[in-house]
Amino acid sequence: MFAEQADQIFEAMDVIAARVRKVGGSTIRSIEHVLRLARLTGNDAETVSALDMLGELRRDNRKLAEFLRDAHLICTDYVDVASASILETLIDEAEKRVWFLAESMRST
Repeated sequence: MFAEQADQIFEAMDVIAARVRKVGGSTIRSIEHVLRLARLTGNDAETVSALDMLGELRRDNRKLAEFLRDAHLICTDYVDVASASILETLIDEAEKRVWFLAESMRST
């Protein structure tokens, strides 16, 4: 499950980066750039219980869906239909991950 979700997120980053370049924007250039732009916090705890890990992943995916919705509104304001369409798919995928993680927490 985690590998599938990670693959989905990595693929989404490629799709977003390609779209940003198509509209003339610049993409992330270094690890330091990622750290400056990060809006989700990491967890450096020595150990994390399985239930806590699922909860963190659910919260992060829920927050990601919010960020994507905000970007969708911007695309809509600028009548960027192609970017908005991509974001709709990514929002749906994030919401599915949130649901799946919530269900996994219930069964744990």
